[in-house]
Amino acid sequence: MRPLQILFLAALLVVLAAPAAAQSERSLLTIVTSGEAETQAMALILTRQARAAGSDVRVLLCDAAGDLALRGATDTSPVIQPAGMSPAAMLRGLLQAGVTVEVCAIYLPNRSADEDDLAEGVRVARPDAIGALVADPAVRLFTF
Repeated sequence: MRPLQILFLAALLVVLAAPAAAQSERSLLTIVTSGEAETQAMALILTRQARAAGSDVRVLLCDAAGDLALRGATDTSPVIQPAGMSPAAMLRGLLQAGVTVEVCAIYLPNRSADEDDLAEGVRVARPDAIGALVADPAVRLFTF
């Protein structure tokens, strides 16, 4: 092979490999504040789909949406069609799949609840960690 052909092939490999590398580094932070079940469900359905497409996903629940993270929320959250699941059940599915789910740092102190009231696997977010994600241009934000 001539040197020019080798250079061309090397450049082609770099160009073709770049999208694959970028694709494996996709991140999504879904922030849900709405207390509306349909809005919560859509946020969680899209988050699940992004994860299935290869994105690293994380969910932050604030305000009324934080109630989804409480123990027993599955019993009070309405079933949304055509998913046939409640937003709380969808959230449990994400947790079981290994997705990081957190409530805002100000959620618990402004309710008569503490960390023991959170569903298994749900944590309290650290503002510095969430701030770093929000500031990172490589992280896509979904807000509902």
